[in-house]
Amino acid sequence: MTANPYPPIGDYALISDCHTAALVSRDGSIDWCSFHRFEARPVFGRLLDWAKGGFFRIAPRDEYEVTRRYLPGTNVLETRFSTDTGTVTLTDCVPMKSDAGHPDHRLIRIVRCERGEVAVKVKFEPRFDYGLTTPRLEKLEPDLAVVYGGPDALVLQSELAIGHAELSACEAARTLHQDEEAFVVLTYDLPHELEPERLSHEETRAKVDETVAYWREWSDRCAYEGPYREQVVRSALVLKALTNAPTGAIVAAATTSLPEEIGGERNWDYRFSWLRDSALTLNALFALGYTDEANQYMAWLRRTTAGRADELQIMYGVGGERFLPEVELPHLEGYRGSRPVRIGNGAAQQFQLDVFGELLDTALLYRNHGGEIDDVFWELLSSVAGTVCEKWREPDRGIWEIRGEPRHFVYSKVMAWVALDRAIRLAAIDGREGDTDEWEALRDEIRAMVERDGVDAETGSFLQSFGSSALDSSNLMIPIVGFVAHDDPRARATAERIVEELSADGFVYRYVADGVDGLSGEEATFAICSFWLVECLARAGESERARELFERLLGFCNDVGLLAEEVDPASGELIGNFPQAFSHLGLIQAAIALDVPEQSMTIQERREEARSG
Repeated sequence: MTANPYPPIGDYALISDCHTAALVSRDGSIDWCSFHRFEARPVFGRLLDWAKGGFFRIAPRDEYEVTRRYLPGTNVLETRFSTDTGTVTLTDCVPMKSDAGHPDHRLIRIVRCERGEVAVKVKFEPRFDYGLTTPRLEKLEPDLAVVYGGPDALVLQSELAIGHAELSACEAARTLHQDEEAFVVLTYDLPHELEPERLSHEETRAKVDETVAYWREWSDRCAYEGPYREQVVRSALVLKALTNAPTGAIVAAATTSLPEEIGGERNWDYRFSWLRDSALTLNALFALGYTDEANQYMAWLRRTTAGRADELQIMYGVGGERFLPEVELPHLEGYRGSRPVRIGNGAAQQFQLDVFGELLDTALLYRNHGGEIDDVFWELLSSVAGTVCEKWREPDRGIWEIRGEPRHFVYSKVMAWVALDRAIRLAAIDGREGDTDEWEALRDEIRAMVERDGVDAETGSFLQSFGSSALDSSNLMIPIVGFVAHDDPRARATAERIVEELSADGFVYRYVADGVDGLSGEEATFAICSFWLVECLARAGESERARELFERLLGFCNDVGLLAEEVDPASGELIGNFPQAFSHLGLIQAAIALDVPEQSMTIQERREEARSG
């Protein structure tokens, strides 16, 4: 093993069937894969421990050069290996069904020789339960093997003949000549239901073709027709790939514990769904024409948040789970030595005031796009407004989920204002009963406090928290949520200070990590914050400046158009969990904000129309 065998995070591409997620490296190696659900135990996980995690690689035996792409309009990956003797393409997908039926829980990998001849090699080394279980592999036939151990099982079928087999791994190899192709299919099963099943070559090819057709039909429905259509469609495909099909929930990322700082402790599990993303998600889905997905997501949100308003959480499992205990896995070394590796997320139990505003803002957007706020949902929403009335004066841990002492974050107070503002508007739209007099009075009181205690007297910019002189890029959202106009002097001053003091060549940090978050170390620039800056500049009339920054940001997408949570502006390296829904939501929002001449209605106009009814 070399000192650093881990590929850069940006060397990976995501394949998914909205149940299963896998990350494929440029070297044709699946280094992360969880079947059934995104937060399930991985069957390959060397992304978090190169020695213990397990992997599944298909590549030429000899040296090669690599190019790759997603087949246009799809989440089907094609990797092209060029060698001295020939060229092969590797097509990877998790098959989709056009009828949206029960998923196959399969990975399909087809390797085809396009030129000359190429010796192809397979290395298959699964590890279960985050590397804790070294399973047993049994070779049944030259083309068939089964793997089992603990609660998981796999079936491997290969037209590349299975040769050397160990207790828990095997290899396969074959020389392909021009126009020859061979498939390898991996199927997940439960040990007590393990029944090896063969697919014919024709059946396998048909599943790939059906998957390509499914994704192309889906991406063709994208309503955005502006100059950044390719990037917007790819971002929409990422959101769809991160959606749990049965429930409609969208996870923040496909991975856990990819670090915000290499070698540091800022490593979190993002395989859950954050209410904070809800308004942005609904905006994006409606703006892009994905009404069915928007309604399915809202149905999940309504089911999941049902109950007592004071028990509302900031995040949930894709099935609505509230119990997400955070556990450290000390047996794993972490990506490039970044410890600890965590599963679950303790921030689920934090008090974050902004979440109430996120829910009510989402509900108003949904209502004004034709959704129904029935009696049961209104009962919850009105009680959420009541909870804000009780709690808005309390300090919280803020949008960035600090693990230090709670503070009176300005953006949190603004979102308390949003909560009451949206509750008032919802009540007016449907003639609902509610404590609107109290809501109006407290809404005005919150505004007065923010304008008095949350604005820097010298620069006129919004501050991170009351009593602090620090900046926070979440305040770029203050005009986006409508607390002030984009051309308000305080919004302009905030954007300019963030450019000058919280940016590296325009790429925006969340805040200065000076101990406020209770963690050691630093982090890179945060992708969505940079896209928020693009939107704020564009909405304030600085379209040329905004477009220049946006196009530089696009240059930091990886070769297949994906973004992680953060970007190192010096090296261009993608950092953090990957791919990140929040980053791609920001890209979509910024692209539409820049697209005023091409679009009849911008996302801001949609937002204002939806909120005003």
